[in-house]
Amino acid sequence: MELAVYNSNGQETGRKVKLSSDIFGIEPNDHAIYLDVKQILANRRQGTHKSKERAEVAYSTKKLKRQKGTGGARAGSIKSPVFVGGGRVFGPKPRDYSFRLNKKVKQLARKSALAYKAKENGIVLVEGFQMEKPSTRSFNTVLNNLKLKGKKTLVIVPELNNNLYLSSRNLENSRVVVAGDINTYDILKANQLVIFEGSVQTIENLLTQN
Repeated sequence: MELAVYNSNGQETGRKVKLSSDIFGIEPNDHAIYLDVKQILANRRQGTHKSKERAEVAYSTKKLKRQKGTGGARAGSIKSPVFVGGGRVFGPKPRDYSFRLNKKVKQLARKSALAYKAKENGIVLVEGFQMEKPSTRSFNTVLNNLKLKGKKTLVIVPELNNNLYLSSRNLENSRVVVAGDINTYDILKANQLVIFEGSVQTIENLLTQN
């Protein structure tokens, strides 16, 4: 498929870029997407949750009442989970939720996510532009020129551009990433991908490696 290239004013430049059918034209694999998104979200979890068991609760160890003759069940410790404030049974403990995923599965998942965006007409190609200084207003103007106001956008640049990054940082619905760092979750989360013309080759090289 071919897409027209726009400039920062939202006007067509007259050039078109052909996107690789091996990436943007494949039949999406939903299971690969599921596994990759699951891994991304699992790896982000801190896993620092912790509850106290009966051995860790700071209460007296005195026996609550005599063993027999009260008419009720015997009770030996206020730390027991049956009492309010007692230790928790089988509560959460700190753990690592991360897991590994085959490289080819992750590659297929990113291809599938990009293919979905291509099918939904969710990709806009723009020629590279620079910002002399960080300016959220100027960055927002570019998005408005591209008719992306109010949409969640993922701007994919060929290399790190600090001014561009700082300009987008305060915008809730926009994020700037380097082409080599794209992931399935960010692609699917965005309504529209704004891909710099110079990023296309980087993406194709990244996703066609064996």
